Amino acid sequence: MASERIMLSRVHLSGTERKYIDEAFTDDWVVPLGPHVDEFEHRLERYLGANYVVALSAGTAAIHLGLVLLGVGRGDEVICQSMTFAASCNPIVYQGATPVFVDSEKATINMDPAMLERAIVERHRITGRYPKAIIPVSLYGMPARTDEIMAIADSFGIPVLEDAAEALGSEFDGRKCGTFGTFGVLSFNGNKMITTSGGGALVCPDAETAGRAKFYATQARENRPYYYHETIGYNYRLSNISAAIGCGQMDVIDDRVSRRRRIHDIYTAMLADCPQVTVQDNPDSRYNSNFWLTTIALKDDVAGSADELRLFLAADNIESRLLWRPMHMQPVFADAPYYGGKVAERLFDHGLCLPSGSSLTDDDIARVAERIKLFFRQ
Repeated sequence: MASERIMLSRVHLSGTERKYIDEAFTDDWVVPLGPHVDEFEHRLERYLGANYVVALSAGTAAIHLGLVLLGVGRGDEVICQSMTFAASCNPIVYQGATPVFVDSEKATINMDPAMLERAIVERHRITGRYPKAIIPVSLYGMPARTDEIMAIADSFGIPVLEDAAEALGSEFDGRKCGTFGTFGVLSFNGNKMITTSGGGALVCPDAETAGRAKFYATQARENRPYYYHETIGYNYRLSNISAAIGCGQMDVIDDRVSRRRRIHDIYTAMLADCPQVTVQDNPDSRYNSNFWLTTIALKDDVAGSADELRLFLAADNIESRLLWRPMHMQPVFADAPYYGGKVAERLFDHGLCLPSGSSLTDDDIARVAERIKLFFRQ
């Protein structure tokens, strides 16, 4: 008999989503906007300690709108860390701008501040202009070196669009990720910390900017008694039904973050006697990852690759995933500038994301850890 399937990060419902959805149907709010959108935004604001959050159709939409609001356009350059999901940088191209990729550093696997500063200086020397924005990412929930990145950005007067799509609930120095940059980005895809089935949000600095984000996200329709448009807009607002799901998810956000951290602790303890792998952990006390996905790195001198381990786990019906293939290694970005060495490439070659969904049991996590150790014993 096949072993029960262990998935990487499946949807984990709270049980209250139906209540909010029923409210929407009862009150005929089965429309693109409505009271549950407002409530979801307010609950996110309270949770993050942020002033303004605009709920959108996807995290990608949030990154795109952030770039629009920062005035990024054709001929501009935007710095983005190379090791990330393509959604972090695709919107740069939507705007006719050029992505400039930066390597990772080992402790957080996120943007290397030294390479960031080098890229800024070098691009200014080559183009005579500074990059228009910087997009650091908190991969798998681990905060980037936020203080160093923000200090560098401030010193050159470059705004930061903080990609915290995977980091809802993560903190750096006691402050929630997504609240450091000029804008912050969240994602509520089906496999994230909470879900709206698909959706995202843009964290904004003030009421005026949030209003502009909503304006662009609703087709940039001017305030007239007929449809009138002076600029290009987008259909990016979150639906009221999706927001109702999000309200149900916010009922359990603290429990979901706590459970993912507990799962990470179990992996760390169970793999402590497995010298072939390193479990990524918070670099120091300033970092408090949500551990959306617990990741491991295989040591350089071990027999077997990360992909061989992935296939070994798959044979036992366990889903895992290789780390993101760096963007500077993607054919579509082959001509984009890149600053750094081989850190991101090595992480891709040696890293693996382990099943970390909050619905997994302690026994599920133990089964994964035991299979990892069996792989190396064989």
